[in-house]
Amino acid sequence: MSNNKTIKSALISVFSKDGLEPIVKQLDAQGVTIYSTGGTEKFIKDLGINVVPVEDVTSYPSILGGRVKTLHPKVFGGILNRQNNESDVAELAEYQIPQIDLVIVDLYPFEKTVASGASNQDIIEKIDIGGISLIRAAAKNYADVVCVASVNDYAEFLELLKSKNGDTSEADRKLFAAKAFNVSSHYDSAIFNYFNSNHDIASLKISETSGKVLRYGENPHQKGFFFGDFEAMFTKLHGKELSYNNLLDVDAAVTLMNEFKGEAPTFAILKHNNACGLAQRETLHQAYVDALAGDPVSAFGGILISNTEIDKATAEEIHGLFCEVVIAPSFSNDALEILKGKKNRILLIQNDIELPKTTVRSCLNGVLVQDRDNITDALSDLSEATNNKPSKSELEDLIFASKICKHTKSNTIVLAKNKQLCASGTGQTSRVDALNQAIHKAQSFNFDLKGSVMASDAFFPFPDCVEIADKAGVTAVIQPGGSIKDQLSIDYCNENNVAMVFTGTRHFKH
Repeated sequence: MSNNKTIKSALISVFSKDGLEPIVKQLDAQGVTIYSTGGTEKFIKDLGINVVPVEDVTSYPSILGGRVKTLHPKVFGGILNRQNNESDVAELAEYQIPQIDLVIVDLYPFEKTVASGASNQDIIEKIDIGGISLIRAAAKNYADVVCVASVNDYAEFLELLKSKNGDTSEADRKLFAAKAFNVSSHYDSAIFNYFNSNHDIASLKISETSGKVLRYGENPHQKGFFFGDFEAMFTKLHGKELSYNNLLDVDAAVTLMNEFKGEAPTFAILKHNNACGLAQRETLHQAYVDALAGDPVSAFGGILISNTEIDKATAEEIHGLFCEVVIAPSFSNDALEILKGKKNRILLIQNDIELPKTTVRSCLNGVLVQDRDNITDALSDLSEATNNKPSKSELEDLIFASKICKHTKSNTIVLAKNKQLCASGTGQTSRVDALNQAIHKAQSFNFDLKGSVMASDAFFPFPDCVEIADKAGVTAVIQPGGSIKDQLSIDYCNENNVAMVFTGTRHFKH
């Protein structure tokens, strides 16, 4: 027995009418009876196409200001009946319930309403009731009914309608049912997350409907996917497809550069999620040159990011470097023409959107969720721990180094001077190792560390780090403080004329 069905009747109740007109015209041309409500009904009538008001079926008007229109047994009976069930068919006849073969719904835009900053009352009114119920009913009964649950599926359905002249297979209907439950589950997750914005309920609902298959994961033998709205965050101007590792590095670059938003021209070069070069200068060109000087070896194949428009002079410098990705708020036309000279180089304009307030990562047989580290150490947060007070320029460098340190893998030490990253020790198992790595690296690139500053992502349990730093030329230190042995480090600094400030905030990054 064939499972093919012919669409003879349709219920259409949508928020978005974009792309609906050709569907309605195609249904009408195929002799389909169309039922509708409210604004959708008027839209269809205005096209000069016959439409049966749902009120004529239910003998009930739309009530409660439109909150109740389709919630009626004569509507849901027409959707949920099993066409191969004699009892169901008999009841349709007994209660004069019309058979419905197709349901087209587009839900109230709940997420867009939340994102717009609307009032709570307006947001609550955008929780769709009738539409979500129609979707669930039609998708559940995919054996007999086609469910089109989003404006995003209109085009695909229209193609199906034309190519098969109104006939659908069970596989067609099951695919659209899966799409429908994707819509409904995402919608309910968004509503729950709005109500649970303070995380009073320890429940995790993550729903991303925009997925992209990547060439592979971290390594070629691993599958990789990205779920999220990349296009909302970036405008891609040029280059190859982004890889899994590119995306991780881009994330690190964006979160780091957010610390310097609205400040003087700042340029950063990242490799494996860590900054290998960063400088802030009066011109972006000089910021790039000095960022590159931080580690011209690691910069090869790196991710570049700027906090201001990339101009021609900067682009000419960048063009001489092999790099994977360049990110900026904008590019001048001349800069764009130069940077497009390498066909695989990825050029991204970063759009101004808010990042999620929480971070999520897999752990054991579950996931870890935490608030994003949104604290940026500022001058007002600092307490002076030593008798020797940092100078104005040292304070500026200390805050500069602290921002970089926050976004570098723990254990980390950052050395900076004149708003330039001299070197960092990244991901070490010992803070002393991190410091020695940073000193060795800085010296290998001919940095004079005399008068430099040091930032640490966590406190010093012993005075060894401040002693090593002092002997390397460091004159000021920024760290969270809070060790029971803080006084040992303070005493060393006091005895050796090193300034040290506490932030009171640890910035581990594992």
